[in-house]
Amino acid sequence: MIKTSELIKIFRTDEIETTALDRVSIEVKEGEFVAIMGPSGCGKSTLLNILGMLDRCSSGSYQFMNEEVSSLPEKSRANLRKQNLGYIFQNFNLIEDLSVFENIELPLLYLGIGSQERKKRVIEVMEQMNIAHRRNHFPLQLSGGQQQRVAVARAVVVKPRLILADEPTGNLDSAHGEEVMELLDQLNKAGTTIIMVTHSLRDAEYSQRILRLFDGQIINENINRKFAL
Repeated sequence: MIKTSELIKIFRTDEIETTALDRVSIEVKEGEFVAIMGPSGCGKSTLLNILGMLDRCSSGSYQFMNEEVSSLPEKSRANLRKQNLGYIFQNFNLIEDLSVFENIELPLLYLGIGSQERKKRVIEVMEQMNIAHRRNHFPLQLSGGQQQRVAVARAVVVKPRLILADEPTGNLDSAHGEEVMELLDQLNKAGTTIIMVTHSLRDAEYSQRILRLFDGQIINENINRKFAL
């Protein structure tokens, strides 16, 4: 599904040049659950943004579904994002003046899906995430765990091939964090590919592989022993 080769990302200001990613080459197969770990500032979120087509690499190759995307025009990248990717963020990124239903429905509006199909999909995913009883509530009326469930629902309602999760449990207590990880585990077992940035080794244990970044480079890769048999 994903293949990068010699990815380099350099951030420049008038006085400073910072190499955030230094010749990163990875492959992720369809249906995998891959965790990316490393200290703060090592390039994890930068890599996730490039894989999510929210940013471009400075040089190197990035293929998504066998298509080179590093040089695609923004409109083509946006179409690929909308049709194939779902995002889950540490800070939930919900729109405060939209209800739970409306937050989940939003990506379907961007895709131009008709109202009846939108309603059907949103109801299905709310029931799947056990938040249907909160459909008319607003984000600030929800607990952190409930907000992240809404964020997961918003990510999966488009039926993405790939979910990118950036510290999905970072703002949650351990109990709610475990609930979110169980949801991601269920989605992966149903066939969705997941790439997750995390500081939590406990969360990373849900993945099949752990890639470790340090100073913008992949320094090692570990296969989860649960999946090695």
